[in-house]
Amino acid sequence: MSSRKRVGVLISGRGSNMASLIEACAAPDYPAEITLVVSNRPGAAGLEKAADAGIATATIDHKAFSSRHAFEQELDGALINSDVELVCNAGFMRLLTDFFVERWLDRQLNIHPSLLPAFKGLDTHQRVLDAGAMITGCTVHFVRLDTDSGPIVAQAAVPVRSDDTADSLAARVLAAEHKLYPLALRLVASGAAQVKGDRVVRNNASEEGPALFWPPID
Repeated sequence: MSSRKRVGVLISGRGSNMASLIEACAAPDYPAEITLVVSNRPGAAGLEKAADAGIATATIDHKAFSSRHAFEQELDGALINSDVELVCNAGFMRLLTDFFVERWLDRQLNIHPSLLPAFKGLDTHQRVLDAGAMITGCTVHFVRLDTDSGPIVAQAAVPVRSDDTADSLAARVLAAEHKLYPLALRLVASGAAQVKGDRVVRNNASEEGPALFWPPID
């Protein structure tokens, strides 16, 4: 029997971060495998990508349910029936209730396009530009009830260019997300990163690394 962690990925759209996880899971030494991809939106482009990769898919349309709780019960059941051990939100555009958050506590990851706790919420890149920030990035964290909060697993820093628009900045941050999410899932699935209290502790990890200066030092 495989020792790889069984992962369910939740999407709402094209699933570009999901695709990066699928690619990572194709490596024989990667400690996780995606066994189910679920979308809350029928026809989401990511479903076809997952099916093309031989991964089981499901659509659970949130509009078909009378309440968030009813929708989340169906979603939870689909994950349980597929023996999912870890959940990765990858562009999943639904606010989750305490029922689902508690059911998957410390077993559900999310990726956000900023260096949390800065710039939580929507319209992130325009808000970064409006604030005059010179460094932004992306964060993978464990899900908590408060939106875009929870113990941080990994982050990537992305410089803000003087000629950036929200779209150009978003494209560079997304490229970083596609590298960061597979790294974070590897750390969690292998047990190298674990939640202790309100923080993530990394086992046997180097704490050394170069500083990022922006503008760069000549």
